[in-house]
Amino acid sequence: MPRPCPAGFGTCLPAKILFKLHNSSVDLDLSLPYLTVSLPGVGGFLRACAEDFIVEEIGLYEAAGEGQHLYVNLTKSGLTTKDVQLQLTKLFGLEREGVGFAGMKDKYAQTTQTFSLSVGHRPAAFVEEACEQIAATLPVTVNWAQFHRNKLRLGHLLGNRFRIRITQPAVSPQEALSRAEAICAEIVTRGLPNYFGAQRMGHNGANVRRGLGFLTGGERPKTDPWLRRFLLSSYQSHLCNRYLVRRFERGAFDRLLPGDVAKKYATGGMFDVNDLGVEGPRYTAKEISFTAPLFGTKMWMAQAEAGELEASVLAESAVSMDDLARAHVEGTRRMGRLLVPELSVTLDGDSLVVTFMLMKGAFATVVMRELMKIDDDHLSVVDGDNE
Repeated sequence: MPRPCPAGFGTCLPAKILFKLHNSSVDLDLSLPYLTVSLPGVGGFLRACAEDFIVEEIGLYEAAGEGQHLYVNLTKSGLTTKDVQLQLTKLFGLEREGVGFAGMKDKYAQTTQTFSLSVGHRPAAFVEEACEQIAATLPVTVNWAQFHRNKLRLGHLLGNRFRIRITQPAVSPQEALSRAEAICAEIVTRGLPNYFGAQRMGHNGANVRRGLGFLTGGERPKTDPWLRRFLLSSYQSHLCNRYLVRRFERGAFDRLLPGDVAKKYATGGMFDVNDLGVEGPRYTAKEISFTAPLFGTKMWMAQAEAGELEASVLAESAVSMDDLARAHVEGTRRMGRLLVPELSVTLDGDSLVVTFMLMKGAFATVVMRELMKIDDDHLSVVDGDNE
């Protein structure tokens, strides 16, 4: 179990969790070091109510105004993305695949996102009629609707904007603001390791354990394909976190390594780092980042020192590349450094209000845990899983 930690103080991290698999002890380390370890956190609590945690999806493109897919932008709370998807399929007589979305959003928050309805070509009057039907049937607010030519699919978003309230900080409001401003300044300057959040891991790593069971044959899934893919990706995500931790602890977060696979922030293009003299200044200028491995059979492998580092993480894990191949896990790479340039904090009464934007696939947990420095287990419901 995680070690108790006084809210707002210290650098307490979750303890290593031991569990039995095939009568063997497997050491599952979920601990994540703080980037701002020298700066005390503010403590406090999240989610006194849904309006304390506001998420707005940033679309990848605008609806064109024509096509056979009706894009509907909704604001909801108390419902998961899949809850809304199911209700929309029933309302419009569609199959589950007929309702698309770009990212998963949390139930315990006020979230705004767009859904696509594969309703075919309809007259213009259908838009208003559909909005009225949705507003009358679902406990949501309909913000706008417009036709487009293609279905929304996972990943069709730039990112998400967050407005999160921290209530009951462990110190006085002015001291909390001062601490938070110092932490924000360092994050804006350096970025953060792009960890996967606690929600992907599950409570005490439950999702990671089940994913490992699928990979090693300890669990045969009697579940739907989506859940199986999610649990497998949870173990991939865990190994990605271990890579980021090891890199950070080696002092290689603020610089590139020989053999890194780098990625451009502006375009997403990836390339091998062959000349640190050329690429190092681009990393410092925040034009590019190193990438972290999501292990699989088709993953672009790093070389030289960076390749040795990621190979050591896989070698010390409970799985091999053969295990990944048997489970048909192809793998990919993930941006290793998360930039949060718009991060800011204000005081609202006795609470702190934190606002920021994150690129798609990033977790609000990694920002909030740095600011609050509370037990990660209390952050496990902070994020929607939007990859």
